[in-house]
Amino acid sequence: MSIKVIFHKDFYRAYTSDPAAETGRMEAIVAAIQSRADFINAEPATLDQLRAAHSIDHIESVKIERVYDIAALAAGGAIQAARIGLTEPAFALIRPPGHHASHSSCWGFCYFNNMSVALMALKNEGLISTAFVLDFDLHFGDGNANILGHEPWVEILNPAARTRDGYIKEIEERLRGLKVDMIGISAGFDHHEEDWGGLLKTQDYKTMGRMVRDAALACSGGCFAILEGGYNHNVLGKNVLALLRGLEPGL
Repeated sequence: MSIKVIFHKDFYRAYTSDPAAETGRMEAIVAAIQSRADFINAEPATLDQLRAAHSIDHIESVKIERVYDIAALAAGGAIQAARIGLTEPAFALIRPPGHHASHSSCWGFCYFNNMSVALMALKNEGLISTAFVLDFDLHFGDGNANILGHEPWVEILNPAARTRDGYIKEIEERLRGLKVDMIGISAGFDHHEEDWGGLLKTQDYKTMGRMVRDAALACSGGCFAILEGGYNHNVLGKNVLALLRGLEPGL
């Protein structure tokens, strides 16, 4: 089986000097997943789509930093993955990441909030009424919370358990009985035992992907994931592959 993956060759480019933009990061993921991926070329988000999540002043500030084109491309890729996710699981292999980008500011290697832009696009087009965001990045997704946290149609989970078993159990319990139209994963892989967080094992990403897919099926909803953190190139690819195997339809 294969899963649709939104990607663009421009994501190979080291657009800044931060760890999310390092040369070799995207290459490591592509090499690991290419046999199980059906790649689709990313297209940039429009200004109107970005303005649904961000102030015009913030958008102008991203232009001043000369990262607008790559950041808009990442946000657009997230929208594409969300659209596909309405009918089958999909993954946006994009960068810059986005979960630290708020309505009017950003930090943590992020510029536009890819998850918020994607969900807002679907909501504004009447394609979904409710959504759930699972953010399993090592760092709290303050940007997701800033933009989506007060929206009555969105629920967000940033697991807080400090043990591996507790972390997985927290997600399992929150997904049980969930009733939403879409589940979006802010997929950061820096909680891995060989990355900054030192907590999760590779197999846990497959487990989390499978739990999300099963929860989406149970409520007749969709699901998709977008890349956030993950900085050890030696393990990043296999961790992404594990998530995709969990999300894959028909397994």
